[in-house]
Amino acid sequence: MSEPILVDARGHRCPVPSLRLRKAMEGLAPGVRLTLLATDPMARIDVPYLMADLGGTVCGIEAQDGILRIIVETGAVPTG
Repeated sequence: MSEPILVDARGHRCPVPSLRLRKAMEGLAPGVRLTLLATDPMARIDVPYLMADLGGTVCGIEAQDGILRIIVETGAVPTG
């Protein structure tokens, strides 16, 4: 398994972390893992909703020193 794609949204407020994650997921095959780094605590809430909308999965959420590390896996991303 390859390393997850890193999406760094530290220092940005909602909705930027989710938008950056969504953009990074565009065109990826199902089953690809991405790691979002965010300092906005709302990402803990927003990302699971985004993944539900996109058919993906939240694999884990960790917080350390004010930084959230959210690991997600792509699902069948709808087109259009």
